Amino acid sequence: MELTKELLTKFIPGNPYIDHWYDALSKLLPDYEINTDKRIAAFMAECIHESAGFQFLQENLNYKAESLTKVWPARFPADIAGQYAHNPEKIANRAYANRMGNGDEASGDGWAHCGRGLIQLTGKDNYQAFADSIETPIEEITAYLQTFEGAAQSACWFWETNNLNALADQGNIDKISQITNGGKLGLKERRDNYEHELQIIHSA
Repeated sequence: MELTKELLTKFIPGNPYIDHWYDALSKLLPDYEINTDKRIAAFMAECIHESAGFQFLQENLNYKAESLTKVWPARFPADIAGQYAHNPEKIANRAYANRMGNGDEASGDGWAHCGRGLIQLTGKDNYQAFADSIETPIEEITAYLQTFEGAAQSACWFWETNNLNALADQGNIDKISQITNGGKLGLKERRDNYEHELQIIHSA
């Protein structure tokens, strides 16, 4: 099956950039074998949730102090959270320091490699692996992830790298969501998205 502009318009109604997203996805999805009703529905469900309907291509890190302590208790204990509140760059540099291939907080790697693209590619290791897959210098990836093609291709790459087509074939949305998000955040919404996208496809 192929993604049509009519389907995409129903998946992300009201999005002002349907033509741009369709141009990118119609070229990329076949290359990554996202080409059945279940695969397309699952892929779209995750992308829609992660990007708030294909609207935001960089994660929102504008947290207040209490939220920082709740989300990352070990990294932002209550006695220091206030020093980072509402400063996305500082938050990213501490939250993502010394993991996923990133250097320490002072390196700036956390902000340089925060979540970007339709599935919020995160961490220097992921940026580098994606850069290698498309034979592009990692220094160019941050800007590319914030383009229509780059946002879509990084999501397709993540999907393929984590073998999510196989899980989509099983209809295993919970496992796909866990791999995509690293936990269970928004699981009900992702399940609902999937059922909604499948319904749209089957009624077309």
